[in-house]
Amino acid sequence: MSQVLIVEDSKTEMEKLKRCLEGSGYTVLGVTSGEEAEIRVKQQRPSLILLDVILPGESGFELCRKLKDDPNTKSIPVVIYSTKDKEMDRTWGNMSGADAYLSKSVDEQTLIQTVSQLMN
Repeated sequence: MSQVLIVEDSKTEMEKLKRCLEGSGYTVLGVTSGEEAEIRVKQQRPSLILLDVILPGESGFELCRKLKDDPNTKSIPVVIYSTKDKEMDRTWGNMSGADAYLSKSVDEQTLIQTVSQLMN
């Protein structure tokens, strides 16, 4: 079964994402910080990481860079999912190694489509 790790500090947003992904057959893990995500990735090796940018401690961009620089985690697809939706933010996402960048205003169908494409 495909496992998605959501890194999101908003409980409301986390629940929305969990419902959407679980409804499409994914197993979902959730953490609220980059530090927690690093631990969970090592323990559970998710199939994909859905990553907010604005987090307590290190930013999603920093975490994405770390994951993509690590030979043990660089093959895990990372989707940045953020309210930061300016062209510069998307550029930072690309420079950090993200496999996709979605705005939090994206519809559920596009979210599921992006996740499933990156897992195949």
